[in-house]
Amino acid sequence: MSTPSSAPARADGLRFAFGTLTVLPVTVTRWDRDAARGGMLCAPLAGLVVGAGAALVGVALLAMGAGPLLAAVATAAVPAVLTRGLHLDGLADTADGLGSGKPAEDALRIMKQSDIGPFGVITLLFVLLAQVAALAEAYGSSWSRGVLAAVLSAVVARLALTLAARTGVPPARPEGLGAAVAGTVPARSALLVAAAVTVAAAGAGALVGVADLVRAVVAVAAACLAAELLLRHCTRRFGGVTGDVFGGLAETAATTALVVLALG
Repeated sequence: MSTPSSAPARADGLRFAFGTLTVLPVTVTRWDRDAARGGMLCAPLAGLVVGAGAALVGVALLAMGAGPLLAAVATAAVPAVLTRGLHLDGLADTADGLGSGKPAEDALRIMKQSDIGPFGVITLLFVLLAQVAALAEAYGSSWSRGVLAAVLSAVVARLALTLAARTGVPPARPEGLGAAVAGTVPARSALLVAAAVTVAAAGAGALVGVADLVRAVVAVAAACLAAELLLRHCTRRFGGVTGDVFGGLAETAATTALVVLALG
């Protein structure tokens, strides 16, 4: 049974999730740890909205006679627009920090710089190429598989943030969005959200076909594994997580899910 304060707490969490992870006109009224916890638990819901918007654009282009490649490019562009490129920027900065080979303090300083270095450019290039290629493969098979790929990749990208915000994962800096959300989500709650996303992915895949049910479940598992490996590497390398690392985790999970869905 819900308590009188549970509804406002859920609303604060939703506002935090949509206000920090999308460009939608949502005002974040609370920035404390409780709101951050609720926001990270609701992060996959923000991904659902972003993915649905991306799929809508892709399907609309197909309906107007566009080919799978153009639909794929547009689908990949929508999440970037709806997040102001936040996750892509984080991926590039994380790649520059990891690729620098410098001690943690120097690597973190490189990541804070506004420019993008060669490691970031190369990483962005190949990640975006992989996303577009995988989406084109999905749309080329059927519009429904394209929709599944667009929505699922956006959801698991945010699921990676939920899992990375679990207790026991320290922040690399005392300030910033990474520090605000790091360690806020109980590990058990993060696993329950992951289980819910997996079940929902299986149901969505089943609507497309039996093979797609299996692929959807494998895509979620593979995306979470890839993001977890990157998370552990960044934690060892930087001493914790930052907002840039969260962005890198999201793009890693999305790309992994798309590649898995494109196989077979």
